[in-house]
Amino acid sequence: MSYKLLFVCLGNICRSPAAENIMNYLIEQNGQTLGDRIICDSAGTSSYHIGSPPDRRMTAAALQKLGIKLRGHARQFQKSDFQDFDLILAMDRENYDDILSLDLTGQYQHKVHLMCDFCSQHTLKEVPDPYYGGSEGFNQVIELLLDACGGLLQYVCNQEVTRESL
Repeated sequence: MSYKLLFVCLGNICRSPAAENIMNYLIEQNGQTLGDRIICDSAGTSSYHIGSPPDRRMTAAALQKLGIKLRGHARQFQKSDFQDFDLILAMDRENYDDILSLDLTGQYQHKVHLMCDFCSQHTLKEVPDPYYGGSEGFNQVIELLLDACGGLLQYVCNQEVTRESL
């Protein structure tokens, strides 16, 4: 049984693909057994960049900080994602609200969280959008996501243990 994570930002070219790839990187670092049990994807709440690869500046920051190349192509969040994923992680409050606005019955609210809720070292409540800033913003996002993904991985592993013992 796999645990499916969906990372969501506005355009799905900066923050959410970085989170997806960082999470996959951390899963890989933790050994092969997790890779089969945790599946990651990303999406955007807007349709601005559908089909585009991750932003080159975010890719450069991830390569410099972690030695990883960001993979994937932008897609838009769909209502079916509520059923398909165990956790939906919004990068900021605006995207969180946009996601919840698609859940008209409120039955999936428990699945939607802010990414920074899983941080253990940083105190920011939202992952800032670096798109219109300089390279330092991209580096900050990588650091923040590394912290949040580390906490998220611990959370998911605890959930997995709970699931297996039921």
